[in-house]
Amino acid sequence: MACCSIPCADTSRVFSKLAPLYRWRFHLFGLEKNQRQMIGLLDQTGIDNAQLLEIGCGIGYLHQALLRDGAERATGIDMSARMLSEAHRLAQASGLAGRTDYHQGDFVELADSVPMADITILDKVICCYPDPEQLMKLALAKTRRVMALTYPRNRLPTRIGVALMTGLLRLAGCGFRPYLHNPADIERWITAEGFRRHDSEQTFEWSTDVYLK
Repeated sequence: MACCSIPCADTSRVFSKLAPLYRWRFHLFGLEKNQRQMIGLLDQTGIDNAQLLEIGCGIGYLHQALLRDGAERATGIDMSARMLSEAHRLAQASGLAGRTDYHQGDFVELADSVPMADITILDKVICCYPDPEQLMKLALAKTRRVMALTYPRNRLPTRIGVALMTGLLRLAGCGFRPYLHNPADIERWITAEGFRRHDSEQTFEWSTDVYLK
């Protein structure tokens, strides 16, 4: 089942409004701690000349950092046109426009047209999607070697935060919802496709896992 139209449209609107904040946060502070952790874990797996796929790529700074570290090319997918506009701008400013390719829409609906990748990245994406099993299944089918993802830790402070955010979004009449999926389910979906856990890192809020095939 693909993400239904109203939640996806509202997801696009929410993140389009956040795009300038993402740009300024990156300009002021650089990569987030969990993203630095992910890059460190991916460096261990070998990224030279790798083809990247980032689902929910936002303004693109994560995969663009990996391109500067030695990856060959990146495909970015995002529901927000404004996020992708920022990604294009950042790629051009960094001299990476010729090594990036961006597509707007729901990855589950676009999957058949997306190229295979050596490394697939979902950074804080699975927690924004109502059908995580389908999302992961299709993402893994596009992945030759490495799956890397970051998702919320299933802890009391996170559960409270997700509940509060859900209530506020409902009051605002917004169809976008955050999700706190079971980490055991996530690992089961990934290992069922022939991947094994390589390593993981954590922050107070996030868990970052890297799997190898």
